Amino acid sequence: MGLFEGKKGLIVGVANDRSIAWAIARTIMEEGGECGFTYLPDREDDEKQKNRRRVEKCTRDYPEQTKFLVPMNVADDENIKQAINKTVEEFGKIDFLLHSVAFADRDDLSRDTIETSREGFKMAMEISAYSLIAIANAAKGIFNENGSIAAMTYYGGEKCVPGYNVMGICKAALEASVRYLSHDLGPQGIRVNAVSAGPLKTLAGSAAGVGPMLQMYEHMAPLARNITHEEVGRTGAFLLSDFSDGITGEILHIDGGYNIMGHPGRLLDKLETE
Repeated sequence: MGLFEGKKGLIVGVANDRSIAWAIARTIMEEGGECGFTYLPDREDDEKQKNRRRVEKCTRDYPEQTKFLVPMNVADDENIKQAINKTVEEFGKIDFLLHSVAFADRDDLSRDTIETSREGFKMAMEISAYSLIAIANAAKGIFNENGSIAAMTYYGGEKCVPGYNVMGICKAALEASVRYLSHDLGPQGIRVNAVSAGPLKTLAGSAAGVGPMLQMYEHMAPLARNITHEEVGRTGAFLLSDFSDGITGEILHIDGGYNIMGHPGRLLDKLETE
């Protein structure tokens, strides 16, 4: 019997088969769980429906576990409500919800944080942080006992990571939201946590220039290697499962131990030999 046998939930934020959200969802479905998926609404003039098709491509090998696909614009409360209504229509109640949504304007990411535009800041914060609050509020009444919400964050929300810029501020807000939501939802038996993953070759990571970071993590992390999608998938699934039923309000790092380092470690040795 799989870890998620008989469990049902909503996955928010799969963009393609390299998404961290997909790695987590795939682990859940391989352990017997049933999932509904949201996707970024396609433009009306996009006849190919690229966003929906990317998610369909991911889920085609799991026809029994994939119960529905529904568009969700996290900046639109009515659209969020429609997606939650679809979830209730298909599942009744759910056991888990994964939030893996973040966005900032490329121009704002490419310049120093101090030069972030007002509109760009508002948009990045609304999509990357407030959306967790909005979705949790819309879904709070549809959880079974011992429900779980997990969000995706990054070390740039704790420390300054040059180049991460306004997104680091958004992740800091997201992590604070996890703690406050865990307090609000705790009496209902709903846990709220976040996974802080090290760099991976995802669509967002590639756009942020993840290559040099992968090299740095490999030399600095205590495990002396980078993490994998499969490892993040298992970690996210753990936080959404009954195996973590005493954990809430936590930010769980999966980065080979990079976050504990206060010194360049083996990276310094490498630089000294070059």
